[in-house]
Amino acid sequence: TACSSSAKAFGAGARLLDAGWVDAVLVGGVDSLCQTTLYGFHSLELFSPEICRPWDAGRRGLSIGEGAAFALLEREAPAAQGLLLGVGESNDGYHMSSPRPDGAGAMAAMRQALTSAGLQARDIDYINLHGTATPNNDVAEDTSVCGVFGRATPASSTKGATGHTLGAAGAVEASISLLVIESGLMPGGLNLREIDPALHVQYLTASRRGRVHRVLSNSFGFGGSNACLVLGAAA
Repeated sequence: TACSSSAKAFGAGARLLDAGWVDAVLVGGVDSLCQTTLYGFHSLELFSPEICRPWDAGRRGLSIGEGAAFALLEREAPAAQGLLLGVGESNDGYHMSSPRPDGAGAMAAMRQALTSAGLQARDIDYINLHGTATPNNDVAEDTSVCGVFGRATPASSTKGATGHTLGAAGAVEASISLLVIESGLMPGGLNLREIDPALHVQYLTASRRGRVHRVLSNSFGFGGSNACLVLGAAA
């Protein structure tokens, strides 16, 4: 499921645990650079000729990164570093490579994740945006996040630091979200020069310290394959 793949792995692992089929499951994702990926994104005219700038008025596309991240999900883990509180998934099937402009599919996934966690939108302290820095994707995500959370919840994209790690992005950004909870440091978006005035979420232009108990992390893939994770403090 492209860029939502490893986030969906968290959801699959959670379902195995909930069904009682396993006591623990290793989930995650890895993606490395290859010519097929590079040529494919180039043909879609999604590459930025400069470093990517999520949420910026002059953003010109994404930067490809490579990476890996894994987590051990356990039904009972006294020494847990963080909790997977909820998972939401949807598939709006709008277009092969473009997001649905009204954000309906993404909103459905975010609402499902909140319901799964037994939380309200106001209970989320920080949102890790999918934030690819392509013109259409950032607009669609901004619309969907505002539709669920309004404009008050701090949010940012960490792809300015990592690039878009594609199939690994969901797991990489879940790991970053757990670090945010552990450290109480919400990362400001990198490479930002001027926030796009057409975007309305409370985008962090600088890192901010504060109490962070719960984070929602978005991962949206080609074909409208959407996944959202809600992560929380272990204690």
